[in-house]
Amino acid sequence: MVYYTSITYSLLVGLIWFFMPSPIVVIALFIAPLIVVKVVKYPYVICLGFIIFSFFRIHEAFPVLSPLHIPQLLALSSLGVLGWHLFVSKQIECYWTTQLSWFASFFGLVVIGLMFASNKAEAIGTFSATYIKIAIMALAIVWLSRKPEDFLLASRLFLIAGVTVALVALNNKANGIGLVEGTRVTIGRDIGSILGDPNDLSLVLLFPSSFGLSLFFSQGISKLERLLSLIGFITLASAIIATQSRGGLLGIMAICGYFAWIKVKSKILLISAVGMLLPILFVAAGISDRSSGGAAEDGIDESAMGRIYAWGAAIKMAVSNPLTGVGLDNFYINYYYFSSHWDGKNHAVHSTWFGILAETGFLGLGVFIGLLVSLFKKLRKSQQQLELLILMCQSSGSKQENKALNVIQTFSFSVFAGLLSFMISGTFLTQGFTWPFYILMALTISLCHYIEEQYLKSNIDQNQSN
Repeated sequence: MVYYTSITYSLLVGLIWFFMPSPIVVIALFIAPLIVVKVVKYPYVICLGFIIFSFFRIHEAFPVLSPLHIPQLLALSSLGVLGWHLFVSKQIECYWTTQLSWFASFFGLVVIGLMFASNKAEAIGTFSATYIKIAIMALAIVWLSRKPEDFLLASRLFLIAGVTVALVALNNKANGIGLVEGTRVTIGRDIGSILGDPNDLSLVLLFPSSFGLSLFFSQGISKLERLLSLIGFITLASAIIATQSRGGLLGIMAICGYFAWIKVKSKILLISAVGMLLPILFVAAGISDRSSGGAAEDGIDESAMGRIYAWGAAIKMAVSNPLTGVGLDNFYINYYYFSSHWDGKNHAVHSTWFGILAETGFLGLGVFIGLLVSLFKKLRKSQQQLELLILMCQSSGSKQENKALNVIQTFSFSVFAGLLSFMISGTFLTQGFTWPFYILMALTISLCHYIEEQYLKSNIDQNQSN
C-alpha cells in the first residue's frame, strides 16, 4: 500500500512540475507529507496553537506575521486533525458530562436566538466567525486533554503567549504608542485590532495570569521554571495595571486572593492585608488619572454612569425579549432603542452578566449561571478526591505518581482561580461569548474527568489489595 502511494505521489509531483516548473513548488510538495504527519501526530498542540493565535491575537501584536495567515492555517489544520482522529483513526475518546449538557443547552439557546435576532446578519456573522470556533475548540480541548503533561503544556503555552503580549503592551506604554485617554495602553489600535481596546487587552492578559501564579506554586516543576513563572505573572500584572481597567484589576486581585487564601494560614491577617493593599493598587494603577472615571470627575464618574445606562438598557432588552434576547452581538446595535440616556453614540455593555442577559434573555442567563455553578461544584468535588489520592500516594511512596498529582492539584488551583477571576472581573469586562471562559470550562471538565478516573482506579486497586 505504501509502495503504490509513493508512486502515485511521485507521479503527482511530476505532473505539477510539468505545468509549474518551479523548484520551490516541488520542494514544498516533498516537505508537505512530513508536515502532515507531524500535524496529525500532535492534534493537542495544533488546537492550542489555534486558540492562542485566535485569542491572544499574536499576529496583531506582531503585524509582520499577518501576511502568513497563521490563524487560518491553524484553523484548517485543527479541523483536519480533529476529523481524522474522530472518524478515521478514532484515537480521540469522546465522553459526555453534566457540564457539557449545560454548555450544549446554552449553545442551543444562542443558535435559536440567531433566528430571532433584531439584526440577523450581525448575529450570524459573529456566530460563524467566532462563536462556533470557540465551541468546537472547547470540545476538542475537553477530549484531547488526557494526562498531566497536557495540562502542564497548556499552562506553559498560555503563560508564554500572555507574557509576549504583555511585553508589547509595556513597550507601548513606555513609548507612548496607541494610548487611549493619554494614559491607557493598547496594542494595534491603528490597525483595528481587538487589543486596541484597553478593556479587551486587560481581558487577554488576565486569562494567563492564574496559570502563571499556579506554576510558581507548583511542586512538580523545576525551581528555575517556578521563578520564571513568577516573573511572567508580575509582567502580566504590570501590563494589566497599564490598561487601567477596573475589571482587570479586580481579576488580578481575585487570583492573588485565592492563592493567598490557600497558602496563608491566618485568614484575619490576610483579609486585613487585602483591605490595605486594594486602594494602594488602584492608586498605583492610575485609575484617578483616567479622563473617564478619574478623580477629576465629581460624584459618580462618567465611566460608571455609562455602565449604569448600558446595564439599564440590557435589562430593557431582556424584558422585551425574555426567552431569546436581542441576539448574539446585537447589544451595541440596539443600544439607541433601549437606553434611557442618549449621548449621540452607541455603547458596549461592559459586563458579562448583563451582556448575556441582553443577548440571550433571562433563560440564557439562567442556563449560563447553571453551567458556572455546575463547574464550581464539580471542580470542588474533584479537588477533594485529589487530596485523598495525594494522601494515598504519599503512603505508598511513589515519587513519580506523587509529582504528577502535585501538577494536577496546582492546575486545579489555576482553573479555579481563573473561574473566580472570570466571575469577579465579569462585572466590568464583556466575556460571555469570548475565549477565556470556554477554555477554562473545557480544561475544568477534562481535569475533573481525569481525577475521577484516577480516583476510581485507585479505589478498585485498594479493594483488590484488601
